Amino acid sequence: MSSPEPVAVILSRGELDAVLFDLDGVVTRTARVHAAAWKRLFDAYLREHSTDPDRDFQPFTQEDYRRYVDGRPRLEGIRCFLASRGLSLPEGAPDDGPDAETVHGLGARKNAWFLEELEQRGVEVDPAAVALLEQVRAAGLRTAVVTSSRNGAAVLRLGGLEHLFDARVDGVEAGKLGLAGKPAPDTFLEGARRLGSEPARTAVFEDAQAGVRAGHLGGFALVIGVRRSGETGALLRAGADVEVEELSAVRVEGAAPPRPEFHAEGAMP
Repeated sequence: MSSPEPVAVILSRGELDAVLFDLDGVVTRTARVHAAAWKRLFDAYLREHSTDPDRDFQPFTQEDYRRYVDGRPRLEGIRCFLASRGLSLPEGAPDDGPDAETVHGLGARKNAWFLEELEQRGVEVDPAAVALLEQVRAAGLRTAVVTSSRNGAAVLRLGGLEHLFDARVDGVEAGKLGLAGKPAPDTFLEGARRLGSEPARTAVFEDAQAGVRAGHLGGFALVIGVRRSGETGALLRAGADVEVEELSAVRVEGAAPPRPEFHAEGAMP
């Protein structure tokens, strides 16, 4: 059994009022489920729509996932990856089914496969994330989950995590409000607003390069890159203030009186 990672980050109660957490890859391990669904989607599509049958099939890779898809809204991820391969699709409409050859259709197909994978695998929760969230809340800091996923509510419910967050900004909420997805900072800024916290007194935890860039562009007090895979230092180059491999490397310092009852706009049910 490996020893805990040395403390690399200290969250100071005197300097922070709130903490924002990405969901997939930070609090849960569902990023693996997303990656499997994306690979299934794009490998099938690329095999079927190869523009040069004489060339070897080039599958969807982990690097493709990190560069073009991870942390982005679903439809934007589809557009970005297809463009990287010189491909495009008509947008279609939000009610397109999974058989439609449109961006929305591929989005529906991916989501169906994600939910199928989730049903089979369940939601794997990171114990270190739960321990950190409990420390953060015990210190009187407010918490929100900010995720591009439109399945955020279901993942939180299945993982038994709802009680750890004061508010949620997910893909559904972002769509309702017309918020630009990561790497734009809009969803993180909305999360801080719902918690009544200024970005300068709010920390962000992210595992995706797009999300790290969003936190950096939003002017947040501290952007912690959580490296679950990929090259060491990539999240630092994307704008993170510090990069850790495990959330056990984070400690909260400073106590506060018992948390007052707080009702955030868009609070968790």
